[in-house]
Amino acid sequence: MTKGIKIVVGNLEMNGWLNETATAAKVWGIMPVASKVNVWGDEIYFDIPLDTALEDGKDVVALGDIAYWPPGKSMCIFFGKTPVSKGEEIRPASPVSIIGRIKGDPKLLKEVKAGEKIVIEKG
Repeated sequence: MTKGIKIVVGNLEMNGWLNETATAAKVWGIMPVASKVNVWGDEIYFDIPLDTALEDGKDVVALGDIAYWPPGKSMCIFFGKTPVSKGEEIRPASPVSIIGRIKGDPKLLKEVKAGEKIVIEKG
């Protein structure tokens, strides 16, 4: 069964879910998480207090995917193309572990600015 999460950044509040992977379970176990947002193309990412290995790494992700990026010890949310995307694909900087998805329109994250506080909590 997937686990619901709430994402709050600035005036934006979104819902999502975490999947059944081991990495997602580790993220669930450290919630709530508060951090500062970084923006890279149409991706936001932010440090979380987790250091774990890549699990079933993906080079290309889907719109709305939530992932863990081991080199940066970061959670990432993808809402469009990144600077390394080719064509219409959504490509992270390096392989990521997919841990969940946004519910609703992930493109609302275009309003998020670098440095804003983000909170991810169980919900």
